Amino acid sequence: MVEFQLPSELAEMARRFEREGGVPVPPRLASTVVLLREPSEVYLIRRVATMAFAASMYAFPGGGVDPRDATVQPGWAGPAPAQWAARLQLDESVARSVVCAAVREVFEESGVLLAGADADTVVGDVSGPDWERARQALIARELGFAEFLERNGLVLRSDLLVPWSRWITPEFEPRRFDTYFFLALLPEGQVTRDVGGEADDHVWCPPGEAADGRYTMLPPTRYTLLELAEAGGIDGALAAAPARNPADAIRPVA
Repeated sequence: MVEFQLPSELAEMARRFEREGGVPVPPRLASTVVLLREPSEVYLIRRVATMAFAASMYAFPGGGVDPRDATVQPGWAGPAPAQWAARLQLDESVARSVVCAAVREVFEESGVLLAGADADTVVGDVSGPDWERARQALIARELGFAEFLERNGLVLRSDLLVPWSRWITPEFEPRRFDTYFFLALLPEGQVTRDVGGEADDHVWCPPGEAADGRYTMLPPTRYTLLELAEAGGIDGALAAAPARNPADAIRPVA
């Protein structure tokens, strides 16, 4: 476990929670995808003001694991769930869920689909009406991701995800997440789009600029942006990723 010093305002909230004998809620398993594109830009969405967590904050696409995410197999390409389990230090079914949630959430929240007809292909433009109806059904939980892939003759491209880090929400927060962060390159032929719902704005921006204070965001988002900026670009970040331990949780403390 790695400790991360909270900003002063959040640190005071943490200390007050401890003084008052607060009982932390268990964190929910979640996945986040840091979309990257040349020349070294990162994608951020602004969560709507009505959200129960991180309202009006800029963040990367992501969200909680759906129980049905564990069922995505055999519709799978790239490193096997057992390999992901070893890399993330999770049980195999949990690792499968975390990876699937990453692919599902980035499609739901940005319109980008990390899937293909086989292990060597990636779908192109997925902004048409049929894809949009399917995306809306996924958001409404009327459709599981495994069923979505099967209907469209696709496999999840787990090799398009690069594990980066893991963050656990501070104990004083009423909603807490144990979140695995992944990097992913924007597939050729695909575009992010304003898909609405949980977000009311989106932006592509160099990591260093995104972290300079112009956008309101939580510490994990800003810290990740600073790490990417320090890596010197997309190639540098992808080269640095294998040496990182994505299972070593970062826990913000006062």
